Amino acid sequence: MLNGVGVFTSARKIKGRAEEVGRIAEELGYDAVWVADVRGDLTVLGELLAATEHIRAGSAVLSMWDLEPSAAAAAWAAVDAAGPGRAFAGIGVSHAAIAERSNHVYDKPLTRLRGYLDELDTMDTGIPHAQRLIGANGPKMLQLAGERTAGALTYLVTPERTAAQRRELGPDGLLAPEVKVALAADRRGARELAREHLAVYLTLPNYLGNLERMGFTAEDFADGGSDRLVDTLVVGPDVEDVVRRIAEHRDAGADHVCLQVLSTGGTLPLDQWRRLAPAVCASGPEAK
Repeated sequence: MLNGVGVFTSARKIKGRAEEVGRIAEELGYDAVWVADVRGDLTVLGELLAATEHIRAGSAVLSMWDLEPSAAAAAWAAVDAAGPGRAFAGIGVSHAAIAERSNHVYDKPLTRLRGYLDELDTMDTGIPHAQRLIGANGPKMLQLAGERTAGALTYLVTPERTAAQRRELGPDGLLAPEVKVALAADRRGARELAREHLAVYLTLPNYLGNLERMGFTAEDFADGGSDRLVDTLVVGPDVEDVVRRIAEHRDAGADHVCLQVLSTGGTLPLDQWRRLAPAVCASGPEAK
């Protein structure tokens, strides 16, 4: 079972630097590197694994609209060959606006994802149950994740929502929430960084629906997000705040926590990863 703490980044940020990023994350003691925005190209995961010895790497997430099941299985097999047993295929339904830009009809996403998994299961070389996850936030997606995969990657959630998702997923599935981190000089700086990052999510119905499940309202979504929304969803400004939030998610039922450290200008937050590692990684440099 995957546990510990991972770091969350994007294919765009680590393009051309995947080997370096993988080695740094492994040396610091992180358990996994999760890569968003793979857009149907999983090669970056193979590069991460080829350069490392034990860290895991996974897509967070591969949109089912970007690769047909047979192509996804072939791409995943190449990734897994670079680090046998260390690759995770996080698969999700994305969002209507994004899928429709690629001329897909975004209807019945749950049914379509179930069919996608059905096709993977018919293949001799499909993605194994133990190495696939679903990007899931709602109850039905979480139920599907528990039934058909190793578990769920969740996103933009509070510890209270993690507790509910543990019940929806079931007791045995891997539950790995993403946690946004804004390290800054003070609360004001953390909020500025957080609002810059959150803006796009406040335009996407799937995320707004999940935020409403957590008790937020239209007033919280207006004008870049209320202080209540921002402070709840993005932890900071200090390392100690991050440590507490990780513990809260674990107490709520999370197995693994993925830290998405925010930075300005789309830069890789390697210095922030280094700053956090001694406090959050059981096998980090100062824990050895």
